[in-house]
Amino acid sequence: MTHLNGSFEDTDYESPKKKKRTGLMILLGALSLVLIALLVAGGYLFSLARSFDNGTTKLEGAFPEESLRPEKPEAAKDAVNILLLGNDTRATDQGEENFASLPNGGRSDTMMVVHIPADREGVYVTSIMRDTWLDIPGHGKAKVNAAFAYGGVALAVQTLEGLLDTRIDHVASIDFEGFKGLTDALGGVEVNNPIPFKQHLKNGIVFPKGVQTLDGEEALAFVRERYAFKDGDYQRVRNQQLYVKAVMGAMMSKETLTDPGKISETVKEFAPFVAVDETLDAVKVAKLGTSMTSVRSNDMHFFTLPNKGTGRSGDGQSIVVPDMNVISNFAEALKKDEVGQFVENNGL
Repeated sequence: MTHLNGSFEDTDYESPKKKKRTGLMILLGALSLVLIALLVAGGYLFSLARSFDNGTTKLEGAFPEESLRPEKPEAAKDAVNILLLGNDTRATDQGEENFASLPNGGRSDTMMVVHIPADREGVYVTSIMRDTWLDIPGHGKAKVNAAFAYGGVALAVQTLEGLLDTRIDHVASIDFEGFKGLTDALGGVEVNNPIPFKQHLKNGIVFPKGVQTLDGEEALAFVRERYAFKDGDYQRVRNQQLYVKAVMGAMMSKETLTDPGKISETVKEFAPFVAVDETLDAVKVAKLGTSMTSVRSNDMHFFTLPNKGTGRSGDGQSIVVPDMNVISNFAEALKKDEVGQFVENNGL
């Protein structure tokens, strides 16, 4: 059975956290308010750009050599594809996989391709499960996450560009810890929790059913928990999506739109936990953000890279089996900048 529901693979830990998931898109949403802020503060753009550029670090060598990369088709020349990586510096070795070695290589807990169409009328976030069994250039079949171990971010980019025959325009790596500061900078985030649960840790946080406002620590716990649910990662994914949409709603609220100080604080809190490729500076981010002023949380669509569920590799590893037929359709949609139609056709 092909799985097309949203999924974000991250490492559980000893304390709480929030998804990145679209951490870059949240940051873009903040920067899309630059024009409004300029009306009330002449030096605001410069200050915001300086906060972003000074706060973030650069991912050196994030892309493979040009001869190994696909051309960007004319139909999608104005669309933007961003590889978003999440790493968790708070992961421990107590029964957990510690992949916190980005941005210089290593592995990533979370891997997503963010597609922003040319018309800027939506955002499509494709989560790639880290155990997805793919061809890793120069290494044969392996879990996609192994690409980082074999060749760092550049090989991960090459692997996905080969799979999707689509160019990745930018790469961003986000430390999950940054979402704590992001949540607190917004004054908390309100979610409507569908399933009551308690964080599995000793003295863990209790989340009742219904509407509640999460602070930074609570948000981290809310989106990381999986052991409290019968379906584990699947409910965790739904909670992550719920949280991201709530953050987007808070970012686009009247209270935030009319408060340049809150926007500045949000970027200031979040930027130190972000690493971006060398071509992605504040000016480029701001331009992209200002082209997306009409995007709201309901315009964001999340789904996993199509797969047939779990299986076993020839050497006995537990893997996620990609659905290459549907992935081929997805790749074609990316090249034609028709991902919205692909989402509709597949009931996403």
